Amino acid sequence: MQNIRNIAIIAHVDHGKTTLVDKILHYTNQFRDNENTGELILDNNDLERERGITIVSKNVSVKYKDTKINIIDTPGHADFGGEVERVLKMADGVVLLVDAFEGPMPQTRFVTGKALGLGIKPIVVVNKVDKENCRPDEVYEQVFDLFFNLGATEEQLDFPVLYGSSKQGWMSTDWQQPTTDFTDLLEAIITHIPAPKVSEGTLQMQVTSLDYSTFVGRIAIGRVARGTIKENQPVSLVKRDGKVVKSRVKELQIFEGLGRAKVSEVKAGDICAVVGIEGFDIGDTIADFENPEQLEVIHIDEPTMNMLFTINNSPFFGKEGKFVTSRHIYDRLQKELEKNLALRVVPTESPDAWLVYGRGILHLSVLIETMRREGYELQVGQPQVIVKEIDGVKCEPIEEMVVDVPADVSGKVIELVTQRKGELLVMETKGEMQHLEFSIPSRGIIGLRNNVLTATAGEAVMAHRLKGYEPWKGTIPGRLAGVLISLDTGTTTAYSIDKLQDRGRFFVDPGVDIYEGQILGEHIRDNDLTINVTKGKQLTNMRASGSDDNVRIAPAIKFSLEECMEYIQADEYIEVTPQSIRLRKIYLTENERKINAKKFQ
Repeated sequence: MQNIRNIAIIAHVDHGKTTLVDKILHYTNQFRDNENTGELILDNNDLERERGITIVSKNVSVKYKDTKINIIDTPGHADFGGEVERVLKMADGVVLLVDAFEGPMPQTRFVTGKALGLGIKPIVVVNKVDKENCRPDEVYEQVFDLFFNLGATEEQLDFPVLYGSSKQGWMSTDWQQPTTDFTDLLEAIITHIPAPKVSEGTLQMQVTSLDYSTFVGRIAIGRVARGTIKENQPVSLVKRDGKVVKSRVKELQIFEGLGRAKVSEVKAGDICAVVGIEGFDIGDTIADFENPEQLEVIHIDEPTMNMLFTINNSPFFGKEGKFVTSRHIYDRLQKELEKNLALRVVPTESPDAWLVYGRGILHLSVLIETMRREGYELQVGQPQVIVKEIDGVKCEPIEEMVVDVPADVSGKVIELVTQRKGELLVMETKGEMQHLEFSIPSRGIIGLRNNVLTATAGEAVMAHRLKGYEPWKGTIPGRLAGVLISLDTGTTTAYSIDKLQDRGRFFVDPGVDIYEGQILGEHIRDNDLTINVTKGKQLTNMRASGSDDNVRIAPAIKFSLEECMEYIQADEYIEVTPQSIRLRKIYLTENERKINAKKFQ
């Protein structure tokens, strides 16, 4: 049997996971010398490339000496924790990547806790030791403390540690003695990560992720836990609820480099893709035809936030999108549920609207952004946190938040967070930065990022993860300013915007089509103001010096989708179409807003 090692690479956002996988692929000669591969090879969808983050976990394999190493690249954001939780089931070891300056961050703690809980053997890599102000030895101590606090076993605490720089392409056991390649890391993987345990018995394989091909449909991916799976073999599919469906394997593929290779059989311990099985979900077990035995079902943490998804019923509906009906949106959400385990979709009283539950703003915004790029038009409401009743007490999700800011502006950040019921737990100096740790309700984080970045001139680095549920913390102040609402449908004119600039800041430029009830800007006061920006200048034949001044307009503020989600209030929607993102009131006319005002108080 060939030597196999299955490893998952886990780390906080931007600590260098995908870059490390890139360099390992190059080092093990997966490409021709003249092949132009670019950077971040595994972040292969447009959204991942634009944002510079990993959203979906991916599998590749490399050959080192005579050992096959299956590598799973995982996302770093807690919002995509559902991805990490399920793929850890495929791994026997994890490579924990930690930044040599920042040290272990909240998301690191989250995924490390999951890995240690599954009894997986860790290797620690202190990355980016070429950065200024790096403190590799201190970071090593912090990682040890983190493992100890998370209840690691004696064996797990005896972890090997490597230092290096993924970007420069070297890893070494001593950070003051750089090497020239990744030999030390690959040797450590082969030496310290155990080969997959193979128990005797009939076939067992759990589906931990899926792929889709337009030729063969859905493909199940997982690790063969026991026995051997063969091409054309009849199998039983054991569903999560224990129901058994008979099926047959049509084709088997194993991971080789960045692609997949067709094989006739796969033995226990290897990761493979199975073609031909119908109606499976993630967490199901592919088992023996005669005596099916189910593997333990994957448990995924609960979602913490929900948003209302509804059809686009604005005056501009159907102008840009291909899919605009409620059936289209419902079918697309159902399709997403198949592969996005941490997502839930619940119908509401209205046949055209659904509550979509997710892990956080980023988790939901990636879904909305993907849908709009596929040609969908929809509207979404304000994100709401999920409130539970525990022992008769109303409880809400509480998050642990870490903020690194320059020392001279740390006071402003503390003030902003405490206004939103946050409690300061730790305050320490790291080089020129101040390291702050807070406990804050999830509600308080919605809309906080913008304010913190404004107060710190964009220098704050924020990260947060769910800690648990605690009793309700009381009301949190929402948006302080009111909004400017359009009175009329038409095209904005520079003349009108110029005359109304003293009323607030605008979100739209001159010459843009708008409709009644659309939100055009932020008012300087705390109440909403209805304005008409479609009026042009009255032309007369009178001329006077000074009356024909040039129009001077401040540039419009452009929000990203996440910023819109954090900005809107309960009586507002975001209209999302393939080319535009507009903010609007749920009730478009002034009269309807007055009649329904009590609903949102």
